[in-house]
Amino acid sequence: MNEIKKMIRDVPDYPKPGIVFKDITPLLASAEGFQRIIKIFGDRFAGEKIDKILGIESRGFIFASALSAELKVGFVPVRKSGKLPWTKISEEYVLEYGTDRLEMHIDAILPGERVLIVDDVLATGGTAAAVANMVSRQKATIVSFAFLIELDFLKGREKLAKQDIFSIIHY
Repeated sequence: MNEIKKMIRDVPDYPKPGIVFKDITPLLASAEGFQRIIKIFGDRFAGEKIDKILGIESRGFIFASALSAELKVGFVPVRKSGKLPWTKISEEYVLEYGTDRLEMHIDAILPGERVLIVDDVLATGGTAAAVANMVSRQKATIVSFAFLIELDFLKGREKLAKQDIFSIIHY
């Protein structure tokens, strides 16, 4: 894990003072590093029955789409409001500076399907909890959440109580 951590750059005071942003672009630029991440995710979920992988906009798309190809299951983009062209369901969630809304096509997952929800970072857990609510409303089952990074000090895991959570790197 230390080799992977070395490919994640800290950017102080971004997007606002006091925040240290974890920049994954150096990791993504490394073919070996990116392949290693997908292999770790793939090995973890290879034995699970998964029908769809949901990727949360925007960096979650990167890992979710590659993992869906690796596991040979469908990929579902969960987008920010106003980006999807078809009938959709949505969920509003609270940010530290306001609210936002996520959407997915209403027919993207079906009742009874088993889904894996993927994003780059688990911070406060609000985004992931919003997606979990949409999955529940569609009467599908969450197999697990998968994150590249978990910021333990923000306690996002608490908003996903009783869910299986797999994070590769912890800070």
